[in-house]
Amino acid sequence: MATNGTSKTAVIRIQKFNPDKDKKPYLKEYTVTVTPDTTILDALEEIKATQDGTLTFRRSCRHAICGSCAMNVNGHNTLVCNQRVNAHLDKKGMITVRPLPYLPIVKDMVVDRTSFWDQYQRIKPWLVPPEDVPETEFRMTPEEVKALNDAEKCIMCGACYSACTVTAMNKSYIGPHALLKASLRIQDPRDSITDERLVEISGADGAYRCHTIFNCIDACPKNLNPTQAIETLRKLAQKRAAYVDARKERQKTL
Repeated sequence: MATNGTSKTAVIRIQKFNPDKDKKPYLKEYTVTVTPDTTILDALEEIKATQDGTLTFRRSCRHAICGSCAMNVNGHNTLVCNQRVNAHLDKKGMITVRPLPYLPIVKDMVVDRTSFWDQYQRIKPWLVPPEDVPETEFRMTPEEVKALNDAEKCIMCGACYSACTVTAMNKSYIGPHALLKASLRIQDPRDSITDERLVEISGADGAYRCHTIFNCIDACPKNLNPTQAIETLRKLAQKRAAYVDARKERQKTL
């Protein structure tokens, strides 16, 4: 690793795989010049522009679609747009970038997220309001908002889903991302299909399938807690009838 003032060279080792011609993935090394502000995504863009036009990855940064640049860096799932290269270099000045694990590789860093989105759609992530909508607005209490635990901040990057060992073994598992969104809707007093949602997450491939290993927490770039949400869903499912009745009563005063 050579240095020149604030700039230095770093080796970016990237997993390459083109299913049309490669039998299996392999690692290829590229040398780039980086500064303290250079992100991993910056380095990938530089490599694609000047060294290897075939390098393929997803990113929608600055396009109002955050989360598509999730990759595996040195064995840890993260967003490469906000990670500085210098922070991840080893003693040899090298960093290793791979696609998200446990998902089929389309090409290089691009993975097939079909199962991810199928499970997301399965839990009906949209709000289903009651029939009697107020003329002005719904009024949630501060306590009700706090109970959502910022689940609305999830950017659907797939980092938690790919880090989950249960999804690696069982693609029918709803997954931490979808269960987090299910928790958001189930605890939202404005939602009217609470019973249906609780039944859906109570199956053999729902909240009870989670092994509570906490990989999803470690992988989340937004510092959310899918494991806590899943534990909350388990408790609510156990008292489903009472919770649904309480929801109906609450909606009379929304």
